[in-house]
Amino acid sequence: MTAMNRRWKKQKLTPEAQFRATLDHCSRTKNLFEAISLYESSDAPTLSLNNLNSLLYICSNSVSDPETRKPAIEFGFKLFHQNGGNLKPNEATITAVSRLAAAKGDGDYAFELAKRVKDHGVSPKLRTFSPALICFCDGGMADKAYEVEEHVKAVGLQLEEPELVALLKVSMEASGLEKVYEYLHKLRVALRGVNQPAMELIENWFRENHATEVGSISLCQNQLKEALLRNGGGWHGLGWLGEGVWIVQRSNIASDGKCSACDEQLVCVDIDRAETEKFEQSIASFAMEREAQSNFKEFQDWLEKHSDYETVIDGANIGLYQQNFAEGGFSIEQLDAVVKEVHNSSNKWPLVVLHKKRVRSLLEDASKRELIEEWIDKGILYGTPYGSNDDWYWLYATVKLKCFLLTNDEMRDHIFALLGSNFFFRWKERHQVRYTFMKGNPKLLMPPLYSLVIQESVKGSWHVPSAEVAGDERCRTWLCVTRPGSNEAEKVSHNNHVSNNRCDGGEIF
Repeated sequence: MTAMNRRWKKQKLTPEAQFRATLDHCSRTKNLFEAISLYESSDAPTLSLNNLNSLLYICSNSVSDPETRKPAIEFGFKLFHQNGGNLKPNEATITAVSRLAAAKGDGDYAFELAKRVKDHGVSPKLRTFSPALICFCDGGMADKAYEVEEHVKAVGLQLEEPELVALLKVSMEASGLEKVYEYLHKLRVALRGVNQPAMELIENWFRENHATEVGSISLCQNQLKEALLRNGGGWHGLGWLGEGVWIVQRSNIASDGKCSACDEQLVCVDIDRAETEKFEQSIASFAMEREAQSNFKEFQDWLEKHSDYETVIDGANIGLYQQNFAEGGFSIEQLDAVVKEVHNSSNKWPLVVLHKKRVRSLLEDASKRELIEEWIDKGILYGTPYGSNDDWYWLYATVKLKCFLLTNDEMRDHIFALLGSNFFFRWKERHQVRYTFMKGNPKLLMPPLYSLVIQESVKGSWHVPSAEVAGDERCRTWLCVTRPGSNEAEKVSHNNHVSNNRCDGGEIF
């Protein structure tokens, strides 16, 4: 397009379109003063909701700059008061004004605005409440920050790293020792590693004198052991243990899960007992809605009588691995090799889940019939009904039996999306065994020996992973926080933990 054509096109724009085009440019460049000039020079200052939100967005993004902070707040509130009564604000409007209120130091108004968002018929988002929460935290108003957190929870939202770190910081400043403990655990649930500022915050707190005040009454081994198993390992949640000065070090974790600073063994963390039961019920509920209820109920009843498996195998995933789909290729030899590898390693037969249609096809092949009949006789094979989705079956069996799942399926299909991702990733990391074949021989890739999450030891120590890592996982920096002379009677060994949970660190293969 020539320069003349561009000028001609620009001249043909209506005043409203020209206003919008210039406003879009201000938004892209985050130019507050140009946006103010555009609004004040306009012949029609009455705004559409879209234009109002764009201007408020520019204002709320200008409060971090000392030069634009004051004019952004003043202009933003002027806009809202002049136009807010004529328009029905949406979530973007409320969020932008909440940010301006927080920048002004008025956390109460920011919180009131966030709470009123539902009155406008829209669903709140975390970003709607975050300005008030951060404002209270920055102002040292811990109780008000906790109130915002409770409201966020009540409307079904979950805090993320910035909000949790802010709450941790204000709790530390308020000497809320139990609150510090609480937010360390909330960070453990929400994150797989903390950023450098959060790492330094935690490190500095443990080094301070008042951190030595935290401690717990003596807890017996059985209490700790039960809490450990109930919570899935890696934390007990019973409160601060030990007494005295904390030893704070930067460390690395070896490939076997041992801390280079204190030699403590980190573990592979599972979802807790309550989450496991909820997960099992969710799978069964969704399966019942989508499968013939009688078929899935029959499988549930069968599983109650055959519950001694330590590994469930996704038969189709292995049989079809690197086969020619166009030719309907299915390698029973690959599946047989994996079955034997599991048995040789653990001395226990796995459960192979496979469609009945596939089983029937294999039985009709004379060269494969003997093997399939042998599997059926030994209780190795379960054929899922015609028209069923075998994913529901092998997934339910794995969760119900709390065992390993052998598959390369990344579990991203729609049925897994139904289950949500809140704890699904943690469950997969703990239970999924992947595989590959080297010169025709299967190689099983076990879950990691330890989880990349904040871990609380039964000795009272803490290990906090950094979010940053360069290359080799063994180079990741961890914060190791221990106390000298831990009470030996309070220790629950890693071996005890393994012996009470079939899925701890891949011991069976």
